[in-house]
Amino acid sequence: MGMSSDNVHGLILALSSSVFIGSSFIVKKKGLKKAGMTGVRAGSGGYSYLYEPWWWVGMITMIIGEIANFAAYAYAPAILVTPLGALSIIFSAVLAHFILEEKLHIFGVLGCVLCVVGSTSIVLHAPKERDIESVKQLWRLATQPGFIVYTVIVLIVVGVLIFCYAPRYGPTNMMVYIGICSLMGSLTVMSVKALGIALKLTFSGSNQFKYFQTWFFTIVVISFSLMQIIFLNKALDTFNTAVISPVYYVMFTTFTILASMIMFKDWDSQNASQIVTELCGFVTILSGTFLLHKTKDMGNEKSTNTSVSSSPGLTPNSNDG
Repeated sequence: MGMSSDNVHGLILALSSSVFIGSSFIVKKKGLKKAGMTGVRAGSGGYSYLYEPWWWVGMITMIIGEIANFAAYAYAPAILVTPLGALSIIFSAVLAHFILEEKLHIFGVLGCVLCVVGSTSIVLHAPKERDIESVKQLWRLATQPGFIVYTVIVLIVVGVLIFCYAPRYGPTNMMVYIGICSLMGSLTVMSVKALGIALKLTFSGSNQFKYFQTWFFTIVVISFSLMQIIFLNKALDTFNTAVISPVYYVMFTTFTILASMIMFKDWDSQNASQIVTELCGFVTILSGTFLLHKTKDMGNEKSTNTSVSSSPGLTPNSNDG
């Protein structure tokens, strides 16, 4: 069964987005490292990176990627667009290996491949997008009891992470910062999708900005995106980029697709075989992420051991005579 023209447009936009976003991780990290040499690091609560040109180049690159991603959600379902973020993992990991010298072990490469294979499996079995004719229809979906419960749980967990765990465990456990970004990201994507559809309908001649719901979704997108930027900067400044990218991708993808299933009931139109295949795709992605996480320091350890063994001052005969 071929893809619809809207899904093809969404696919191209999502792939472009991944390239830009994957690059932005590296450029922003470079800016954060330079800013940390002259001011308070972002991981310690500083904002000196705002004066660093490289950080702004990375930020602009990320904005371009997010705009492409934003447009993709207006054309295709979240379960198709979101998994394609796997490409940004590969792109950022390879660039980090060559530019930031954050060495990627061969098993890390295998982990990246598994992430892509799992994502492909999900994309090939993604459900079709439902037809939306008004932002009011999206508002009815967003105010269903199931999605309201999900939203309340996410806001409570994010609040606990920000005020209780981030100050104590954030600098030593990347799951705190990434958890905040991923949970908020799932709600952001639902609002982005609503706003994207509203813009698409408006450009088609049906003005959706006369409804307060459109402005509500706009406020959620802006405020939640700013919060994600702050905590993603903290994560990038503190931990290895080659590990942050895949872990953030998996958590963000998982929560986003979960939110989409609750709000849009994506699985209602699918049979058991399609659902099982998508779940296998998730397991494959998680396996890849586990591999990346467990081997994150192997490449650096190898480089360190090589440099130590080749140092003249540490050779067996260095203390002779």
